Amino acid sequence: MTEPPDQQNAPSRRGVLRTAVVAGAALAVPLAGGLPQAEARGENPPGHPSTGSLGDQSAVRSLTLGDVRLTYVVDAAMELDRTGFLPAVPSSYWEQHPEEVAPSGRIAASAGGLLVERGHRRLLIDVGLGANLLPPSLGVSRGGALLRTLRALRVRPETVDTVAFTHLHTDHTGMGFTTAPGRAPRKAFPRAGYLVAGAEWEPFWEHRIKVGAPSWDDFMLPMSKVLRRFDDGARVCPGVTALITPGHSPGHTTFVVSAGGGRRILVFGDAFHTPAQVAHPEWPSGPDTDVDKVLRARRTLLAELRRPHTYGFAFHFGDQAFGRVGDDGRWHPVPARALLPAPIRLP
Repeated sequence: MTEPPDQQNAPSRRGVLRTAVVAGAALAVPLAGGLPQAEARGENPPGHPSTGSLGDQSAVRSLTLGDVRLTYVVDAAMELDRTGFLPAVPSSYWEQHPEEVAPSGRIAASAGGLLVERGHRRLLIDVGLGANLLPPSLGVSRGGALLRTLRALRVRPETVDTVAFTHLHTDHTGMGFTTAPGRAPRKAFPRAGYLVAGAEWEPFWEHRIKVGAPSWDDFMLPMSKVLRRFDDGARVCPGVTALITPGHSPGHTTFVVSAGGGRRILVFGDAFHTPAQVAHPEWPSGPDTDVDKVLRARRTLLAELRRPHTYGFAFHFGDQAFGRVGDDGRWHPVPARALLPAPIRLP
C-alpha cells in the first residue's frame, strides 16, 4: 500500500448509507463576506449560544484545545428518518426525548468537514454531501455549501495540506472533486494529499460495496489517481493517528487528534449517528454493513472517550457536534464558539 510520506509505523490499536448522486442547487443561508464582527470580538453571533440544540442543524462552530483549532465546516443539512435510518431505536425513546427531534419529526444531522489547524498545517476530515441526496426512505438532505463556508472562514482550498476520509459514503465525500462541463474532475483541494484507509478503499474499488458508494466517474476514478492509503495506527499528519473502527463500512476510520497537555479529540465519523446510540450502543443504524463489528467498534470508542481529557466530534449530532462522554455514559456537549449560522437549510 502507498503510505503518506510522514507516516510512522505505529502499532495497531484496537444495509450501508444509501444515497443517490444527483445534481441540484443548494438552498442556502447566504454567507456574507468574511466572519461577523462578533467572531472578531470572540463572541457568539446573536441567537447562537455556545451549546446548540440536538433538534437543529449545526452552526459553523469552532473549539480550541491546546495548540489545535477544530472547526466544523458545515456543507449540508440532513434530517434522518427515525424508522428508515434508525429502526433499532424504540419509538418510545423519541417520545421521552422530544428535544432530540427536529420540528419535522425527523432527526437533525448536518454533514461537512472538520478542519484541524495546528501551526501552519491544515487537515480537513471529510468533505460533506455536495450534490448527493439521501433517498426518501432514509431522510431528506440538501448540500453543497462546503467551499462557500470555507470562503466565509477565509480559508482558501489551496491552503489545505491533507484531506482524510473517515469512510467513502456520499455524505462524507461529496465535495472531494469539482467538475466543469467538458472537463475531467479536479481535486477541490488542489495541493492536499487525499488519504483513505486501504481497508475502506479496496471493497469500494472492487465493486463489493455498491449501495452508498460515491459516483464512479466523479469520485472513484479521480480518487484512484491521487489517493494515499493508510493502515490502522498510521500517522496521517503530525499529531493525528488513524484508528480503524469497521462496521458502518469495511474500513471506517476514527481519527485521534492529540492537542497537548494530554488532551485529545476522537473524530469518530459514523460510528454513532445520534447521542442515543452513545447511551445505548446496542442500537445500530439501518445503513451499517456489519452490526457485530459496529458494536465492537463502539465498545472500543466508548472506552477511549471515557478516558480523562478526551473529547469527541460527531458529524451528525444536530448542533452538538463537540462533546464528551460522561460518567453516566451519555453524550454531553461542550461549549464551542459559533462562527456562522447553519449555512444551509431544508425547505
